[in-house]
Amino acid sequence: MIIGYVRVSTIEQNEARQIKALEEYGAEKLFVDKQSGITLNRTEFKKMMDFVREGDTVVTESFSRISRSTSDLLKTVETLTEKNVEFVSLKESVDTSTPQGKFVLTIFAALSQLEREQILQRQREGIEIAKAAGKYTGRKPIQYDKKLFGKLYKSWKNGEMTAVAFMKKVDLKPGTFYRRVKDYEAEHGISSDDKQEK
Repeated sequence: MIIGYVRVSTIEQNEARQIKALEEYGAEKLFVDKQSGITLNRTEFKKMMDFVREGDTVVTESFSRISRSTSDLLKTVETLTEKNVEFVSLKESVDTSTPQGKFVLTIFAALSQLEREQILQRQREGIEIAKAAGKYTGRKPIQYDKKLFGKLYKSWKNGEMTAVAFMKKVDLKPGTFYRRVKDYEAEHGISSDDKQEK
């Protein structure tokens, strides 16, 4: 089955042009979203992804109808490929059932990876410059009430409180919580063997 996907950003925008192009291509079923393309968390898009089956073809007017993000577009095509579903974008003349279409998407994937690596490199360079200028201090330590922590620690050790309840009281996530427990025990000479993790 040929399945068409249509998206416009607002309710006011008219989807008729996209629908006509997809029907002319041969789309037998349409999914229409009136939402932003920033996220893949769209009602009709998710319905379409659940609906498609092996041998189907998803056709859309352009890449931007699926997503404004190259990485999300590639993720979508990868999911369709895993289901043995072909993908066609009319504007870019891409059809994954052809070698040319597969090649174009390979180039897109390489460019997306290059973009990610360049962003990370710029971040690392920025940190190094900030360190050299004495402006980079890293993440600030999470503040917590040490007196309250000590009281709750005793209740926890005595089996009067679970670790989950303890974490909620001091507003700490598990990783940070257990690091604080370790620090507290080291500071007070307490053996960690007796620690209760409930």
